[in-house]
Amino acid sequence: MKELRDTIKDFNNERDWHQFHSPKNLAMALMVETAELLEHFQWLTQEQSRNLDPAKKEKISEEIGDILIYLVNLADKLDIDPLQAAQNKVKKNRKKYPVDKSRGKSLKYDELA
Repeated sequence: MKELRDTIKDFNNERDWHQFHSPKNLAMALMVETAELLEHFQWLTQEQSRNLDPAKKEKISEEIGDILIYLVNLADKLDIDPLQAAQNKVKKNRKKYPVDKSRGKSLKYDELA
């Protein structure tokens, strides 16, 4: 993750883009890229979304790359380790979604009986 962060940082510094990368702007750009990813799945059936043709999959791969780049930028600006943040969130989710109550269910934690 550090290598990716440094690569992205170098790329941005070479272009003097850091001046545009406030947390607000990065969060907004992240949402735009996420919407672009979603657009590739719009109107597909569940089955179609699981069996993408290679050209579509390549476009989706590019959007995932964009999303990760903006996420790494945002985490760096806020001095957040994204891997540690994900680990912490999984720990919280384990408590919110115990296996015995949530296995095979798509309910939100406050709807689990």
